[in-house]
Amino acid sequence: MTSNNFETFNFNESLQEGLDAMGFNKPTPIQQEAIPEILKGKDLIACAQTGTGKTAAFILPILHKIAEKGDNQFNTLIIAPTRELAIQIDQQIQGLAYFVGVSSIAIYGGGDGLVWEQQKKALEHGTEIVVATPGRLIALLAGGKIKLDTLEHLVLDEADRMLDMGFSDDILKIINYLPKNRQTVLFSATMPPKIRQFSKKIVTDPHEINIAISKTAEGVTQRIYMAHDSQKESLLEHILTQKNYEAVIVFASTKDKVKSIFKTLKKKFKVEAFHSDLSQEERETIMSNFKNKTLKILIGTDIISRGIDVEGIELVINYDTPSDPEDYVHRVGRTARADKKGEAITFVNEKDLFKLHKTQNLIGLEIPRVDLPEELGTGPEYREPNARKGNAPSKGNFKKGTQKKQKPRNPRKNVQNKATQTSKDSPKPNAKKPASSSKENGQQSGKFRTRRNVTD
Repeated sequence: MTSNNFETFNFNESLQEGLDAMGFNKPTPIQQEAIPEILKGKDLIACAQTGTGKTAAFILPILHKIAEKGDNQFNTLIIAPTRELAIQIDQQIQGLAYFVGVSSIAIYGGGDGLVWEQQKKALEHGTEIVVATPGRLIALLAGGKIKLDTLEHLVLDEADRMLDMGFSDDILKIINYLPKNRQTVLFSATMPPKIRQFSKKIVTDPHEINIAISKTAEGVTQRIYMAHDSQKESLLEHILTQKNYEAVIVFASTKDKVKSIFKTLKKKFKVEAFHSDLSQEERETIMSNFKNKTLKILIGTDIISRGIDVEGIELVINYDTPSDPEDYVHRVGRTARADKKGEAITFVNEKDLFKLHKTQNLIGLEIPRVDLPEELGTGPEYREPNARKGNAPSKGNFKKGTQKKQKPRNPRKNVQNKATQTSKDSPKPNAKKPASSSKENGQQSGKFRTRRNVTD
């Protein structure tokens, strides 16, 4: 079923009125495919990146079903990997559920006593939808603070991220508390084999959807700077002074590096560091300020690369080249959202060339390189990676246009040459000609959303 507008889904009248009032009329591709299946009650495995409208793809049909049923029982559990994503999902549910009179609550750890009291009261007074992080939910279940007998829908959002964070056992433990007769919906930004294996334990005869994964949006301009670590801070300052940016995210590889960059930038820019050492209240305040543009530069690790929906981010800077190519896609996906334009700049040192090569293979394009500002001097040389035995690129062993020599097929014809060769130039006995690396080809993900789409 393909729908050009939401009216073709025959949603509950109040829900449709709400969509009309909010100006949402055209579903995104993931919404077009997922909503009918969820309305049918089918288990679903959907592969779609953040920014494609996936949150509304599961919220809208569930709200429709709750509104049609008309009772106030606990109906839906949504599990998310981080507090930030749980809060964001809950906020979007509240915006859409207002028109149908459905309530929701986000349950997560790390807050103060007041936050926990608010969560506890909401559970005691009854709520139809709970959005929870795995750790807090298990604590509630173990303490008998939440009953799941009436549950009809289970949604796992960012399933790949939850497995990466080591939550697979926790999720399976939660599953044991759930009614067997339920609809399970699993959303994942990527679909590696471990996700497929894991999904077999929790879904039954699922419908599968795959929306153009592992590609960066057409609206983002990507660039790389070859830069030594000693040049990165000065380069970052140079970039941030070239334009009066309204919203910038700087990604670093570790919490300590985030703090170090913050100490440098705060002398000249309005900037905040976002990391796990902050209290929940501090994190919420920083994110709120960033969303309303009173804070223009945010520094963080990959904790903010997935599931955080902030409109109007103009620039993403990868201070460190992401180790995982998928993380590059998610970081870059913070900009050029909702058909807007954006920039993504990555700093690459001599040790990161292997990571860059993997990323370029994944996204199917070679990212343009830009010269460093003259005052910063010369950066590392960009070199194509050689291949190791078994065609695996060798980390940190990059040379452009060079290959190991092959062992001569007829040694007798090469006796004279062999005698005159220096030991340095002698062919190595087991050297093999490296296989050239190939790039994955694929279409760009394209424009998933229009101005009037329901966003993540």
